[in-house]
Amino acid sequence: MSTSFPSANVSASDIAATLSNSPSIGARIDRLPAVATLWKLTALIAVGGFFELFDLFQTAYISPGLLDAGIFARGSDGLFGFSDQAAFSAATFLGLFIGAVLISPLADRCGRRSVFAYALLWYTVLSVLMALQSTSAGVIGCRLLVGIGLGVELVTIDTYLSELVPKRMRGSAFAFAFFIQFLAVPAVALLSWLLVPHSPLNLAGWRWVILIGAACALLMWRLRRTLPESPRWLVNHDQGKEAARVVENIERQCEKEYGRPLPPIERANDTPQCSGQSRQLSMWQPPYRKRMLMLITFNIFQAIGFFGFGNWLPALLGGQGSGPTHSLLYAFFITLAYPLGSLAMMKTANRLENKWQIVTSSLGTVVFGVLFALANAPWALIISGFAITLCNAWMTYAFHAYQAELFPTAIRARAVGFCYSFSRLSTVFSSVLIGFILDSLGTPAVLVFIVTSMLIVVLTIAVFGPRTKGVALEDINQ
Repeated sequence: MSTSFPSANVSASDIAATLSNSPSIGARIDRLPAVATLWKLTALIAVGGFFELFDLFQTAYISPGLLDAGIFARGSDGLFGFSDQAAFSAATFLGLFIGAVLISPLADRCGRRSVFAYALLWYTVLSVLMALQSTSAGVIGCRLLVGIGLGVELVTIDTYLSELVPKRMRGSAFAFAFFIQFLAVPAVALLSWLLVPHSPLNLAGWRWVILIGAACALLMWRLRRTLPESPRWLVNHDQGKEAARVVENIERQCEKEYGRPLPPIERANDTPQCSGQSRQLSMWQPPYRKRMLMLITFNIFQAIGFFGFGNWLPALLGGQGSGPTHSLLYAFFITLAYPLGSLAMMKTANRLENKWQIVTSSLGTVVFGVLFALANAPWALIISGFAITLCNAWMTYAFHAYQAELFPTAIRARAVGFCYSFSRLSTVFSSVLIGFILDSLGTPAVLVFIVTSMLIVVLTIAVFGPRTKGVALEDINQ
């Protein structure tokens, strides 16, 4: 890391203050312009989320191949007395829950960058192992272990990204990050459509889908080794000098691309906490306790809406009269809305309050969910499914940015991981429940379940969510 001096308009007092307190670091980050350097950092951080979503959405798209191969069984013939697809999905989210609640706190203790990198490596190794399994017990067991690694990844991404970009571009940075991450959804849908019904080189198509994801993850792991540690985390761990060097390097690159001196540093509004004090923070003390309860409720029900539709999309399409091949093809077109929705919102993301973006997008899921339940024609299924997916993409980047904003640096990964783990735990049970509802009552009943869950999301955020637009992280968590 470079040891050169920061840009010329940073005074000696600014540098001295930076070495000892977090708000000065935060103020220096918040004055940075939205230039290529910051977008490159955002893209590198987003790569980890690409593979988490690639893996999560495999649940829906490789299951037909596992069923055709005789590895998975339907209904009561499954390994645990219910469909193996439901068990596969439940194992995924149980692993994600374990990773998010038990391992993600390591990002507060060991640093964002190291946990970030090792979680991706864990995913790669265990995915290869899963692709080599030939029994339902082997596939589901490996899926549980893969989920543990992935459970750490997205929590670390949220904390890392929120700490590394200025307040003026937080919304757009999360929208851009999820544009990259959501490219994984049509990618896995397209790969599954091309490969799952076939066996290239005498290797089952579902195995190819998993192995391609693992190979790409290994390549990206090498690229992401160039990322810096979060300066805010460094300050909270008595590494003020290293934090200053990281920020100086980013400032120098930003100023070069900006073409003129950086804007002046705004005065921080809060009183700095020393590292020892920050480590004593509890996510259950005011005002964080109310935020925790709000986000736990939110995560339980948003997971039903998001994963209930995304993970069961081909099955829901089949329930509406589409054959297996057409279901996968329709699903591919519908999943294009994930990256396109995030990309379309990049310009407006910073202008809108995150809480109201979550409320509006959730209401959109309710409206279009009803239309999807009533649709029968292929064009109507694709349009209403596309609209649901668009709303889910909008809600996703907004709430990931939002929950990372609501906690201070010292406990951010721990608190976000704990709240987010409830979405994983919720999906463990809702995966089994949706499978039962789909088999017993059909697609419309599943969509009623999803719509009701999203209405609870709307009420929770609208009533209890604080405002955060354009506010420094340190000020939000005064």
